[in-house]
Amino acid sequence: MAQYTGESLSPMKRCSWPQTELDIEYHDAEWGVPVHDDNRLFELLTLEGAQAGLSWSTVLKKRPNYRRAFADFDPARVARFTPKRVERLMQDPGIVRHRQKVESTVSNAKAFLDVQKEFGSFDWYVWQFVDGTTKAKHRRSLGDVPARTSESDALSKDLKRRGFSFVGSTICYAFMQAVGMVNDHVLTCFRHDEVTALSQPRVATRV
Repeated sequence: MAQYTGESLSPMKRCSWPQTELDIEYHDAEWGVPVHDDNRLFELLTLEGAQAGLSWSTVLKKRPNYRRAFADFDPARVARFTPKRVERLMQDPGIVRHRQKVESTVSNAKAFLDVQKEFGSFDWYVWQFVDGTTKAKHRRSLGDVPARTSESDALSKDLKRRGFSFVGSTICYAFMQAVGMVNDHVLTCFRHDEVTALSQPRVATRV
C-alpha cells in the first residue's frame, strides 16, 4: 500500500520489511516511536515474546485479541491471573496458544510490578539501557540491521535475572526497536527523520 504526497505521484519510500497493510500501518504510525507508558511497554514486551518462531504480521493480527485476553496489558491485573484462567486462555483461538508463552506473560507481569516498585516505573528502568535517549542509527538497508546488540544483551541478562522469560537478546532488540529505544528505520525511509525528531532524552544514568 503506497502513500502519496499531494505534490507528487511518487510513492513514499519506507523500510522493506512491512508487506501487509497492517504491517505498513504499524510501521508508519508506531514502529520506532519512543514509548514511555508502562502498559504499552508491557504490551510490546509481551507481543515480541509471543512472536518468537512466528511472523510479526501474525502477532499484529492477534493484537486486539491479546488486549482483550490480557486485561489491556495492565500488569497488575495480569499478575493476578489464576491457573484456571490460564487454562481458559489456552482454549482461546485469538492468541498464540503456546503454554510457556501464556504462563510467561503472567509471571512477567509479576516481575514487571517488582521493577515498577524498585524504580518507580518500568519506563524509568528500561530506558537506562540506552542512557535515556533513542540510539539513532544510520542503516542503509535491512541487511545492515543487527539481530542483537550489546545493549540488548545487557537488557536481556538483567531481565532474566529479575525473573522474566522469553526475553532473549534478539527479542529484546526487537522490543527496543518497537518502543523507540533505537531508530532502525533505514535512511531512505520517510519515517527515519520523523522518528529522529521525536526523540527526547529520558534519563542520564545506566543500570
